[in-house]
Amino acid sequence: MAQAPGAAPLLIACGLGIERLALRSGDHSGAPGTVTVLRTGMGPQAAGRAITRALRDDPAAQDAAVIATGFCAGLRPGMHPGDLVVADETRDPGGHTACTGTDVLATALARLLRGDRPAWTIRTTTIHTGPLTGSDHVVRGGERAALRATGAIAVDMESAVTLRTAMDIPLNGARRTARPRPVAAVRVVVDAPEHELVRIGTLRGGISAFRVLRAVLPAFFEWHRSLLLPRR
Repeated sequence: MAQAPGAAPLLIACGLGIERLALRSGDHSGAPGTVTVLRTGMGPQAAGRAITRALRDDPAAQDAAVIATGFCAGLRPGMHPGDLVVADETRDPGGHTACTGTDVLATALARLLRGDRPAWTIRTTTIHTGPLTGSDHVVRGGERAALRATGAIAVDMESAVTLRTAMDIPLNGARRTARPRPVAAVRVVVDAPEHELVRIGTLRGGISAFRVLRAVLPAFFEWHRSLLLPRR
């Protein structure tokens, strides 16, 4: 996709091939500027390496705003597969990263849910806003309660490292700017306390989460348009 003059790029990062498939098959018609969907690979180490390569080695991506997305495990009782998690911060043992424009994203997603297209796939979705925590393994059973006690509402393996790595790499390459890089994280619940999923894509919950992830791109683009990014 060609980049509009003066427009900053958008990097959408996910860990799994099935997540990338959902994102690439979504509606890209309203995309502003250059949009790249990057599969980082599963886990924090793979995510950190992939984001570093993308933002340091590709001149076209050095000014990119970054959204971490894909599937997650919900921690709150009452969550269902297909619910959306909009992070106000990501956290893991490496630290906390504040997200940019959480309210803008949540509002855009809520508007999408109320619309005629493509909201027929996601009208039963609930949007949850709060801290998204990171893990280096799939979280099961009683470990959910321990993470929930920290205040986190969901957990995944890539978002925290993706956003922290992106923030550590200055905009415009080596030249630091007054504005930090805009970062955000939106995840779709595929596994919840009362709805544990054994394998993504084989159960109804996995299919619902796939459909929701495919449908949310217009909200990502609205978030991106709202940003006042430095121009080259």
